[in-house]
Amino acid sequence: MTTGPLPRAQQGAEPQLLLTSLLGDFWYWRDEHIPSAALVQLLGEFDISPASARAAIRRLAARDLLTVSRSGRTTAYGIPARTSEVIIERTHRMLTFGTTAPEWDGRWTVVTFSVPEQDRGLRTALRSRLRVLRFAALYDGVWVSPHDLAGPAMAALRELDLRSATVFRATEVPGDAVSPAAAFDLEPLAREYEGFVERYEQVLTGLDAGLISPAQALRTRTELRVDWRRFPETDPDLPAELLPAGWARDRAQKVFLQIYDRLGPLAELRFRQVLAATDPALAELASHHDSARVAALFAELGDRHPAGDTPFEQAAEARRLDEARRQ
Repeated sequence: MTTGPLPRAQQGAEPQLLLTSLLGDFWYWRDEHIPSAALVQLLGEFDISPASARAAIRRLAARDLLTVSRSGRTTAYGIPARTSEVIIERTHRMLTFGTTAPEWDGRWTVVTFSVPEQDRGLRTALRSRLRVLRFAALYDGVWVSPHDLAGPAMAALRELDLRSATVFRATEVPGDAVSPAAAFDLEPLAREYEGFVERYEQVLTGLDAGLISPAQALRTRTELRVDWRRFPETDPDLPAELLPAGWARDRAQKVFLQIYDRLGPLAELRFRQVLAATDPALAELASHHDSARVAALFAELGDRHPAGDTPFEQAAEARRLDEARRQ
């Protein structure tokens, strides 16, 4: 089965992100370690050179995002303990994001602050944390969100030991004044959603025609995850009352979910094929998880939700703060 060129990740995903996405898709809740040679071959499916693949594996292990074991001359890597629950929660969030707009009580969370000019580092740190929480700047020292984020905002202020700030919940007074909704510029995000749909609708056409190979499925499903994962982190997830007409997220979410679920079996087959070249017994343990299976696993977590203290969560938070600082 072959087809024409399929869409590639929008910015070209780095090897570390590709590898964690692959393991998070086909290997979570597994204690077994995968030989480094197999991981190098998996990254080779994405045109990552062996040298770059090995460097990515070493860096992930150095950051405690992979565990290491050795048997003779073979080095193998696995998912750290407690990471599976994190993967399940984050995958569930990714798969369900955008299915509905949140309900709104009409109130805003407002953070006002004054930071002296000489404390630019503190101001940058605060703005970064507010962006990660998906606040937007209405004015220089006034940031707003339609979500009840008073608790997380207060936690950010305490973390930075910032005393010249106030957090409160308020309703908008009708009139000609600037609405807090003006803080959210949705046009760039709308273009991203529209671009996502344009790139990936052709995958559905190829699937309907039976023209996508296992190798293409593995590559496309992984890069699809990488492309989509940004939206739950950057979309302010505004209530329906604040969204423009024809908001493109609904269409993009449906395209994402259809491709994710439908490519799963073919992508799993290719993952197994690559792994079998190094260790046929391990290859039999690989499995994909569609949206229904992820929902069931998420329900089974019960109260065992991640507490933010695993290396995976800390690394994700650090990455988001770094991206926010560059905005």
